[in-house]
Amino acid sequence: MSDTGLNGSWALILGASSGFGAATARALARKGVNIFGVHLDRKATLPQVEALVEELRGTGVRVRYFNVNAADEAKRREVLDAVAAECGEGPKVRVLMHSLAFGALRSFVGDPAETLTKAQMEMTLDVMAHSLVYWTQDLVARDLFDRNGRVFAMTSSGGQRVWAYYGAVSAAKAALESHIRQLALELAPRGITANAIRAGVTDTPALRKIPGHEQMVEVARSRNPMGRLTTPEDVAEAIALLSEPASHWITGNVIGVDGGEDITG
Repeated sequence: MSDTGLNGSWALILGASSGFGAATARALARKGVNIFGVHLDRKATLPQVEALVEELRGTGVRVRYFNVNAADEAKRREVLDAVAAECGEGPKVRVLMHSLAFGALRSFVGDPAETLTKAQMEMTLDVMAHSLVYWTQDLVARDLFDRNGRVFAMTSSGGQRVWAYYGAVSAAKAALESHIRQLALELAPRGITANAIRAGVTDTPALRKIPGHEQMVEVARSRNPMGRLTTPEDVAEAIALLSEPASHWITGNVIGVDGGEDITG
């Protein structure tokens, strides 16, 4: 554990069991940040989550993981009750990271049995975009944010570009970026920043669910100036850096962490 301005503070990571969330938990724990993790895993993947929790605790930080639906209002309240109790009179939440990747991957038009429904559209936007606002609202209402807090939300170039079956997720990413801009405005008087992190194509469990992801990987690797895909660790290191006190004047942005991938496409 390193001695930084983050030592002893807390991070609340939504989507904390794999991919960007797990990598960021590791990176922040190495800086002495205690970790609250919210995830939704079935029995088959729980051993990996338990191993991650033990790994994080091995760095010397406090860790609490909650296996719940982050988009469920009642579960959100339960988690934040536990967060408030754990923080007590000590350090509060320094970092809120939104890395929820659960949405419908369907076309807008075509066979009615295969196209996106109203319920699927609303679910995708609620989980992958609007839930950020609700978690932030509740943290502020409960006075659980550190004065020099950070909000990060994971977006992608899909917020401005189109891929087959990605329409609902693309809409969610665009909404998420809009929410970040509004939060940056409204949180600024509290000293809290908000930024979206636009990762390059990264081989994560979420990516593998996208039809045709193999082609996305091939194209991204061929056009990335760095000659490789983005990794969860690349993103985690950037978030850890942006969580430091010196980044307090960076807010309201979509920050590319992609090795230059976006500028070539």
